[in-house]
Amino acid sequence: MRPRRKQNNLVRFIVLLLVIFGFIGGFGYWYYLGLFGPVNPSDDSSKAFVIEKGDSTADIVLELEQEGLIKSGFAFRQALKDSGKADKIAPGDYKLTATMSAAQIVQKLTTGPDARWVTLIEGWRVEQMAERLHAQIGVDKAEFLKAAKEGYMFPDTYLFSLEITATDIAVKMEDIFDKRYSPELQQKIQKQGLTPAQGVVMASLVEQEARTDKVRTEVASIMLKRFKMGMKLDIDATVRYAMDSADYKRNGKVEKYWQPIRQTDYTGVISPFNTYLNNGLPPQPICNPSLSSLNAVANADPKTPYLFYFHNLAGETYYGKTLEEHESNIARYR
Repeated sequence: MRPRRKQNNLVRFIVLLLVIFGFIGGFGYWYYLGLFGPVNPSDDSSKAFVIEKGDSTADIVLELEQEGLIKSGFAFRQALKDSGKADKIAPGDYKLTATMSAAQIVQKLTTGPDARWVTLIEGWRVEQMAERLHAQIGVDKAEFLKAAKEGYMFPDTYLFSLEITATDIAVKMEDIFDKRYSPELQQKIQKQGLTPAQGVVMASLVEQEARTDKVRTEVASIMLKRFKMGMKLDIDATVRYAMDSADYKRNGKVEKYWQPIRQTDYTGVISPFNTYLNNGLPPQPICNPSLSSLNAVANADPKTPYLFYFHNLAGETYYGKTLEEHESNIARYR
């Protein structure tokens, strides 16, 4: 009978081990599943979570952990992998809560932000900005153009809520411009003999005529000298602005802005913006200038020896003191 008793004891031991391992396995599985659950099911307060351009998955996971929005970086990565949408996370502003599971956060981050980053380029017209805003966040173009003020929409990268109105965008951009165009900067421009408004107009011309800070200051110096001498500014961009404005008014769109003009356009485009036909500055800015162009006007040297400048196709700039020297530069370096 002893062998049978030993067998029974062995069976009981095996069953006990199975129960223990089953309990451990069940607890482990329960714990594993818990890592995918919400951090706090009772806290439904909304938190703003911003994903910057260039943020990696590691950056996002770390930020989610630091904000107390996920229990486990491992669990979130697994949920993201299981979703098959790891490449669908877009930069922007999201509203998340601690009541959301890892899967729910993944779903939120891969279906689009509550706000999106929009880049509005230096030197763009308000029409170009309206088109970008409409394409990226659905802004009403006509409403934006009605509220926007050419020259005073500060070009930058903005985070806009998808619910923001076109008018609110224009107000925000003008507020940023007012802060950048500081009283100190305006005083420097006034010392150049320009009003703050004229400074913005000249900066818009500089924006279209030069690309580097150095060239911007040199071009601004020439513009300022010609302006004070009563010479026509002879700026191609003002002619193109007039041409594109006419096209937009006629067709409601322009296929491509800021294209080169022909020599016949110098006198063929009848417009108060044409600085080949009209003395002084145009009636208003022709684009929205950068802070660099505003600084170029403020720091311009009206005593520059040059009256002319020429950019060749390689982007190199040549300066002339006389018309003859200018024409020689064009013939030699075109």
